[in-house]
Amino acid sequence: MTDLAVLDLVPVREGSNVSEAISESGQLAQAAEAAGYKRFWVAEHHASEGIAGGPTSVVISHIGHVTKTIRIGAGGIMLPNHNPFVIAEQFGALDALFPGRVDLGLGRAPGSAPIIGQALRKNLQAASEYFPQDVVELRALLTGDLDLPITATPGLGAKVELWMLGSSLFGAQLAAKLGLPYAFASHFAPTHLDEALRIYRQDFRPSEALDKPHVMAAMSVMCADSDAEAELLASSQDQAFVRLRSGDPGKLPPPVPGYRDSLPPQARAMLESMDVARAVGSPVTVREKIGRFIERTQADEIIVSGATHDPAARRESLRLIMEAVRG
Repeated sequence: MTDLAVLDLVPVREGSNVSEAISESGQLAQAAEAAGYKRFWVAEHHASEGIAGGPTSVVISHIGHVTKTIRIGAGGIMLPNHNPFVIAEQFGALDALFPGRVDLGLGRAPGSAPIIGQALRKNLQAASEYFPQDVVELRALLTGDLDLPITATPGLGAKVELWMLGSSLFGAQLAAKLGLPYAFASHFAPTHLDEALRIYRQDFRPSEALDKPHVMAAMSVMCADSDAEAELLASSQDQAFVRLRSGDPGKLPPPVPGYRDSLPPQARAMLESMDVARAVGSPVTVREKIGRFIERTQADEIIVSGATHDPAARRESLRLIMEAVRG
């Protein structure tokens, strides 16, 4: 059976705040653990009123403290925003707190508006060019497989599972070269999905961490008792995505009946272009769509993303998704 995981942006709902958002993510992780999901990942985004996952390692620590067995981690850390030594220390500490449970997914994109580079005192374009070297250095800080002039404490010897993230061919090539598991962000950028997976599997070089290719693919998934109810719940995320692409991001809005039908053709086409990695509907519908996606990608794991304005509905969606896939 293909394993399922959860991707969370720690959404801040309209009428809510950051404190409630982080608490709700903890409750969501508990629901994912109870339902049998393998991983719960938090994504790094900055300077967005509607996303509270920016201090990713801090949020992961909270998730770890309210769960017991589920793997926890970053999906991902945008390494150009940081330096490898600091990330090695942070995730070394997480591994010390939650041994054998910590994942570290690494991405090359800044994960935020360009102005964040000024706030971080970083030239993000230049930093992204050093991404492959930074990944190698970070791995060495954790494993000790290179002779480095400094030791990360915590960090060295931590059993952190490294992943390469991507939404283009670059990440696939680097993951294959370094022998890392690979996660593709098909939930928002499905264009290069098939070619990226082909390159990764074709060019994969075994490493001490991994002897054969291992693929995770992301989907936007929302499940409810009926197709109509699931589509209504999913309209909150649709609205948030349209606002983001329109340059007007904000907190996660309440659902709107018939939202997609109300959009101008260009905005609706933008959403529909991502439907190849979307499963929204009743358990029967979700099972069918996830099954077709697994058949297409041959993914070892599927990571599901999908925010709702009602946190309880999102927890119930995770339960229904798992029952649908297992059934």
